[in-house]
Amino acid sequence: DKVLRELKKAAAGTEHIYLATDLDREGEAIAWHLREAIGGAKDRYKRVTFSEITQRAIAESFKDPQQINMNRVNAQQARRFLDRVVGYMVSPLLWKKIARGISAGRVQSVAVKLVAQREHEISAFKVEEFWVLFAHYGEGIKAQVSKENGKTFRPPNAEVCREKMQRLQQYKHIVSACEQKTTQVRAPAPLETSSLQQAASTRLGFGVKKTMTIAQRLYEAGHITYMRTDSTSISKEALSACRAFIKKTYDAPYLPAQPNIYASSKQAQEAHEAIRPTNMLTTPQKFQDSDASVRRLYELIWQYFVASQMTPAQFDLTNITVTAGEFELKLRGRVLRFAGYQEVLKPMSANKDDEQIIVQELPEGKVLDLKKLEDVQKFTKPPPRYSESSLVRELKKVGIGRPSTYATTISTIQDRGYVKSEQRRFYLQKIGDIVTKRLDEHFKKLMDVGFTAEMEEQLDAIANGKVKWLEVLDEFYDDFRRTLHAAEEGMQPSLPTMIDLDCGKCQRKMMVRNASTGVFLGCSGYQLSPQERCKETINLIPDDEIIVAGDGNDDGEAKELRKRHRCSACDAAMTSYLIDKNKRLHLCSNHPDCEGFEVEHGEFKLKGYDGIVLECEKCGSEMHLRSGRFGKFFACTAYPTCQNTRKVLRNGEPAPPRADPVPMPDLKCEKSDGHFVLRDGAAGIFLASSNYPKSRETRAPLIEELLRYADQLDPKFSFFLDAPPTDDKGNKTVVRFSRKTKSYYLAAIDRQRPGKQRSGWSAVWENGRWRTINAKQT
Repeated sequence: DKVLRELKKAAAGTEHIYLATDLDREGEAIAWHLREAIGGAKDRYKRVTFSEITQRAIAESFKDPQQINMNRVNAQQARRFLDRVVGYMVSPLLWKKIARGISAGRVQSVAVKLVAQREHEISAFKVEEFWVLFAHYGEGIKAQVSKENGKTFRPPNAEVCREKMQRLQQYKHIVSACEQKTTQVRAPAPLETSSLQQAASTRLGFGVKKTMTIAQRLYEAGHITYMRTDSTSISKEALSACRAFIKKTYDAPYLPAQPNIYASSKQAQEAHEAIRPTNMLTTPQKFQDSDASVRRLYELIWQYFVASQMTPAQFDLTNITVTAGEFELKLRGRVLRFAGYQEVLKPMSANKDDEQIIVQELPEGKVLDLKKLEDVQKFTKPPPRYSESSLVRELKKVGIGRPSTYATTISTIQDRGYVKSEQRRFYLQKIGDIVTKRLDEHFKKLMDVGFTAEMEEQLDAIANGKVKWLEVLDEFYDDFRRTLHAAEEGMQPSLPTMIDLDCGKCQRKMMVRNASTGVFLGCSGYQLSPQERCKETINLIPDDEIIVAGDGNDDGEAKELRKRHRCSACDAAMTSYLIDKNKRLHLCSNHPDCEGFEVEHGEFKLKGYDGIVLECEKCGSEMHLRSGRFGKFFACTAYPTCQNTRKVLRNGEPAPPRADPVPMPDLKCEKSDGHFVLRDGAAGIFLASSNYPKSRETRAPLIEELLRYADQLDPKFSFFLDAPPTDDKGNKTVVRFSRKTKSYYLAAIDRQRPGKQRSGWSAVWENGRWRTINAKQT
């Protein structure tokens, strides 16, 4: 409201108003909303767009201002209506039939469905053992057995493999073919939104949200073009500047005779450019003093753009075939002949296709001296789990979502608890599986990938003025309303599954229940009358050893899949949960549609927990490991008399005990009528408002403020009592905490500089005293 009032005030009496919001549909809709909110004569409003925030681009856009494109506005309005209708009307049905706190969405639900389909493929996958054989001939020559009697060589077990090895040793190994040729690898296209997210993930380890946040900063600073685009096209000016840079910086063979042209997807909005640097002279070296993440992402964008206009990389390939009786062995070599674009965009070392494998030329008919045979056990791999980048790639491939929605969709499905990211891979959560199945049963059209992609095409058609938006909405809503009514009548509530485990309070049987926070056990007595009702629950801890024991690659996934129990009812892989250190629940991955379960008794340990029992620092009782909404924690067994808890750190160790809050009534808050309270947090002590959560005001404490409450400070903070309240120039000192070193230090606030800037003075606690550090040292 405040911003809108200021805009109206500034617009009063103004002859011309220029609306320069983003150049996509959302930006067009925002421009229209601003015009409607500010009001006044519409002919004084002009629309300008630019794909880069540079003086040249902005000046060009103002030379030819346009009117607001109502087709694009209507397309965005239609998207908003579709998303809200689905969310607002389907979500209450899910609350009633499945669990509170969950939601549905036109795009998000289909994205979860893709993850669910992959999860089911993995659960149904039967891992099979097989062996591979390598023959070593000396001088670095190593060949793999590829065929036996013309068929693929694949021994199923060690016994068969050993028998094949014995036969191989009896034959002469003769070179039967040696083929050499040269091949080229073309440079990749300049980046657009989805390929930027994928490249940043694989090369830099950035998540989708982080990538787009940093790209936004680079765009706003004028360093790159607009980062939400699905086009690989490049302007003539940028193309000329790039080719001129390559010609000046590299040798002639690196510059192709004609510019490289790349085809965009059929959904691409060709008015947009690819993501590129706005100035070729702004090389990555000029970002050395910037934040590391900003520098690395800009360097990635710069490298892809320059590489896209360079000549292909050239490789010499050598393929050698060795014959030994009925066996055929293959040896392949790949050597870089000319770097081409790889002079700028280095290949990833993890990509085996880019490794240099040097193989000497061997004449046909040469008999090789077999030194040894090497056998390696392998397992068939289940389909790989989606990562953030691969899910975005799949969404783009099937035509779901647009560049402006990818990051939001990825964040939403995680925030709703439908999927969880572990080691940069998505794992479907049980509540996400149940919601997907119910929506698939009763909203087949809505959950159909093809229909969702078709709706995106309809929105594109609206934006291009080919169809009317109200007609599209009417057609969708008439069909959706009938489907929703049928679902309200036909969708069965998600019923809990009874298992063979007694309630510790009333001895009735426990039941597996699902909620937005996860899977848990609840007493079957909860369904009785209020007088007889039993509310006993048991938190189930997902078996982290199964989820993360592998190293995050496909081999680890296959090995862990072999360890999982199989459901006796449907033969699907079962998901494991730890009930306590003596019991583990194996639940069919198709639960609740399949009620298969197994309670395993034995001795079990949680990851990072070897059975230690902590002593509560507040009451002396034992503290046991528990699992809650936000993960594992230690809780006092004297609950509810003592409600003390301790977090579990990432390394599995219990967090150190925290000091009790210290009210400081004389320290008044600036943003509320409350006062400050000294609290002990993960990032050290800090002052927080007594009106939390209504007021979230926080700040670091001054040493002079701590000295006032010296008698109430926890003994572990006694070293602050020896700290100087001011530096040598009379500036007040403040407590700081370094997350990197996990230690406190002091800084001084410069009285002469506004905004409470540091003076450059600091001090650290060493060997029982505070040692001053000069500003140059810091």
